[in-house]
Amino acid sequence: MKLVLFDIDGTLLISRGIGREAKRRAMQECFGMTGDLDNHVFGGKTDWRIVADLLAPQGFTTAAIGRAMPAYETVMARHMRAISPGYRADALPHTMELLGALRERPDVLVGLVTGNTSKTARIKLEMAGFDPAWFPLGAFGNESADRADLTRLALERAQDHAGRAIKGADVFVIGDTPADIQAARAIDAIAVAVCTGYTPRAELLNSDPDFLLADLSAFLELVPL
Repeated sequence: MKLVLFDIDGTLLISRGIGREAKRRAMQECFGMTGDLDNHVFGGKTDWRIVADLLAPQGFTTAAIGRAMPAYETVMARHMRAISPGYRADALPHTMELLGALRERPDVLVGLVTGNTSKTARIKLEMAGFDPAWFPLGAFGNESADRADLTRLALERAQDHAGRAIKGADVFVIGDTPADIQAARAIDAIAVAVCTGYTPRAELLNSDPDFLLADLSAFLELVPL
């Protein structure tokens, strides 16, 4: 059994600002402040980590943000749904074709490892034309401040789903940031970096992925799945 874990933003789709605006509204409602949200770099971080970093100067601890995550996730999803008619999200090139090919293989299990919360991940996928049911398992940004925890959690869930052990060498983590590569290393998985997000190619290369692809068009040709 092979396990392929996809990041969302910059890997499967581009969502063009809806996440930042939904965070602004949710943080204001839940915490009464947003910190330096406009200048914060989200790439590779979980939503838990983003909120914790933004509100640390105001005295919020990472643990306190974690306790607030269930309510925050619900509020953020409500705001994202409400503003979604004013935004668009587009599937990145070749993602649909790759997912179609992987889903036809009985020896491949597809999942998500994303910094988005579980509820907002679903909204973004639907906006870009993906069926969330294509991803029967995942780990999400409301579940840990540490992205490496998410790959560990996704692997555990995949093994439960499959009813068998899955070795790290049979896991492929696909993402567009150095954090995705580091999270793959946490479970001894194959790290596949794609240059479809905002991280410069040279930065991805310096993070030493196992594969560095311009996009996902040649994934099945170049990655020995």
